[in-house]
Amino acid sequence: MRRLGTARSRLAAGYTALVLVTAAVLIVVFNVLLSHNLRESGPDGQGLIGVAPTAGPRPDPATASRFFELTRGQVLRDQWAVSGVTIGALTLVSVAVGWLAAGRVLRPLHRITAAARRLSLSNLHERIALTGPRDELTELSDTFDAMLDRLQHAADAQRRFVANASHELRTPLAVQRTAIQVGLERPCAQRLAVVRAELLALNRRSERLIDGLLVLAQSENGRSAADPIALHEIAAQVVGETPAPGIRVRTQLAPVPVVGDPALVNRLVANLVENAVKHNVPGGTVDVLTTADGWLEVRNTGPRIPPDEVSGLFEPFRRIPARTRPGTADSAAGPDGAGLGLSIVAAIARAHGADIEAHAGQDGGLRVRVRLPSAMGT
Repeated sequence: MRRLGTARSRLAAGYTALVLVTAAVLIVVFNVLLSHNLRESGPDGQGLIGVAPTAGPRPDPATASRFFELTRGQVLRDQWAVSGVTIGALTLVSVAVGWLAAGRVLRPLHRITAAARRLSLSNLHERIALTGPRDELTELSDTFDAMLDRLQHAADAQRRFVANASHELRTPLAVQRTAIQVGLERPCAQRLAVVRAELLALNRRSERLIDGLLVLAQSENGRSAADPIALHEIAAQVVGETPAPGIRVRTQLAPVPVVGDPALVNRLVANLVENAVKHNVPGGTVDVLTTADGWLEVRNTGPRIPPDEVSGLFEPFRRIPARTRPGTADSAAGPDGAGLGLSIVAAIARAHGADIEAHAGQDGGLRVRVRLPSAMGT
């Protein structure tokens, strides 16, 4: 009884019903026409039987009429009997053919279902890779494979993120434990002051790391608001609030109305400006621009970055390699850098459906451009 509710049984029933209805209509129409023509025929030879020959002796009219009635009744009975047998045979054949055809059509679906049941986080690399003509089933298979690609990418990113986050959180705890064990073994006023300063610095770093992780998680979950925002005003506010000792910050802010979450957009601009100030050289510059066509651009002078490493800077906990940084430059690998600034920028941009570009400067530094959705609908 459970098999009767399957898609295969329903398809087979549909095929059978279609064949039987078509055959029944044809047979009934043919038999009705035959019966009508036979009734219109008579012993004089008019109708289906044709015109009787005029030459020769003619039979008795009563005998001819009786013979014709008997013949016509027998023909109709035989015709309906043959039609019933034919419909019965067609029923059996159509059920068998419909069942086989439905099984063949649904075979790729069984393969997709088996793959879906088999897949887990340990074998997300497997794919259905359905072959055959391009139809709805191969399109479904390709869509399923594309979804698996995205899931595998997300799972890999999550594994890297968890591993990196655990490492970053474990490091300051280990340093704090060492400072407490060694620095307080024989406490004195001078040693206590050093340990206190070191613990406070590590505490600030852990706090910034946790705040960055929370913002990154919020950004990955998408924006919670879509309000009109004056991007140039946010940029001006961020520049005014960001300390930049020894760095010259220049602005060129054209009015740019955009749509988004005000808190996340503020964090995006702040991270770009802070990153440009932090990853700079003494006496360097930071340029913050907004353009009328909706672009926010932040560029700076700073250490030379290989072009093939630029895209990796938007991954969580990714830092500029030490060989690319001058000794006097503060970098993301410093004690206060967790490597989350640009990854938060990328997550906020994805949450807003924004375009983001990054290019390494020929003489050093980084140029990042973000285009948020315009409030003007362009």
